[in-house]
Amino acid sequence: MGAVSKGQIEARISEAVSKFEIEYMGRGPKQIRTMIIEDMIIIRIKGFLSPSEQKLAENEQGRDLIRQMRAMLFETARDQLSVTISQITGSVLTGLYSDVNMTNGENIIVATAADDLGKLPEAGHKR
Repeated sequence: MGAVSKGQIEARISEAVSKFEIEYMGRGPKQIRTMIIEDMIIIRIKGFLSPSEQKLAENEQGRDLIRQMRAMLFETARDQLSVTISQITGSVLTGLYSDVNMTNGENIIVATAADDLGKLPEAGHKR
């Protein structure tokens, strides 16, 4: 089997994070995209709010509550998600960060790796 391409690793990370969202947050996202740029892994998640969270998000107090809850859940599962991404990339993660934007309904996860993952081969190219 040949080298795994950057696109394949990005797809595997998206699948793992989607599974994480289902298991830990109770609902999978409508859309997820992972991009590897040098030593950074950027995961953009859209459509992650449950119907009850969408209702809560109609006012500022509800949005704050959702942010707090999701931050606590992320912190609880941070180590497991870090290990999962490390296993997929083959690189140790040096940081893992998450932020939720309630205005546009996006969640961004940024992971920093010990290695330059941007040097992985592109799909269809041999290393």
